Amino acid sequence: MLASSMPLHRPARIGVSNFFFISGLCFATWASRIPDIQHHIGLGKAELGTVLFASPVGSMLCLPLAGWLVTKFGSRNCLLVGSFIYAGILCSIGLVDTVWELVAALFFFGMSGNLMNISVNTQAVGVEALYKRSIMASFHGLWSLAGFTGAAIGTLMVSLGVSTLTHFLIVAALMSIAVIIFFRYTLKEDDHGREKTKFKFSWSNVQSIITLGIIAFCCMGCEGCMFDWSGIYFRDIVKAPAHLITVGYTVFMATMATGRFIADAMVTRFGTTRVLQASGTLITSGLLIAVAFPNFYAAAFGFFLTGFGVSSVVPLSYGLAGKSAKISAGIAISLVSSVGFLGFLFGPPLIGYIAEALSLQWSFGLMAVIGFGTALLATKARVS
Repeated sequence: MLASSMPLHRPARIGVSNFFFISGLCFATWASRIPDIQHHIGLGKAELGTVLFASPVGSMLCLPLAGWLVTKFGSRNCLLVGSFIYAGILCSIGLVDTVWELVAALFFFGMSGNLMNISVNTQAVGVEALYKRSIMASFHGLWSLAGFTGAAIGTLMVSLGVSTLTHFLIVAALMSIAVIIFFRYTLKEDDHGREKTKFKFSWSNVQSIITLGIIAFCCMGCEGCMFDWSGIYFRDIVKAPAHLITVGYTVFMATMATGRFIADAMVTRFGTTRVLQASGTLITSGLLIAVAFPNFYAAAFGFFLTGFGVSSVVPLSYGLAGKSAKISAGIAISLVSSVGFLGFLFGPPLIGYIAEALSLQWSFGLMAVIGFGTALLATKARVS
């Protein structure tokens, strides 16, 4: 029975895995050239921070639309369209010459990226259902791996003097080829749930989904904190040498990626609740260590633990949401994303305000408390 089912399962997993990698590569490609685009347009730090807000705003506004589109037209069709649009808008970013052109490009970059995100996660829920065990975290691990790959390619392109537009065109072309190759392996019926597409809002229908969203919120707030502030923490609080201020971020990213590749085995052995409880505990412990002992090795170890802590929370939340018996996977995942993404959107600015009023250590301490919400709510992480 197992042998006969493998030809169906494995190609679908390979196909969806590649789309996660494509998505991560596209985002990392843009991120790798931010300094060049900043210099080209002549943006100051404050101006750049404001401009970069356009992408998450586009993502947030697209969330309900993406859920509806995936439910209406199927995740497979939305994934195909979203992938090509994502690649196309990446190229358009390489053409910008003014602030408003960049704002518009990033807004639609965020929208298309989120359409691809909801689509590919809905596909992943369907593949996970075929395997009848947790494999969602490994998909997200490939997104993280693509982040390293995109950063490495970006570094190479910059060192070779390749222009931003040429760099983006090369990556977009490779993405398009990969989409054409691997699209055939995606699932035609993504969440085995066409009967769930007529969704009527009621608190009983969405209560468990909102809980998963709050769990994701607690995690993504801490994740955004690490993305945006870890280097500054090492520079201003840890007082690391200039060539070592990225160590905390690097350690965090490495353990986050590693954690996603081992999380599925942990879920299979210990269950989702225990893994989420452990994740929240690791997030809080890691951040508190960095706050209480702001020296190089202790802070690096704290960020090491935090990376493992945040690694599996969002994938597991998406996976559970996609199993809802009352709501289609596309809408359920978009609801979790909508609530969770608020943490990613507002967490980093909140840290800045508290750091300005008190200190960055107080900010990280607050995020440690918020991160523990993942552990506290873990027992309620189930769907109906």
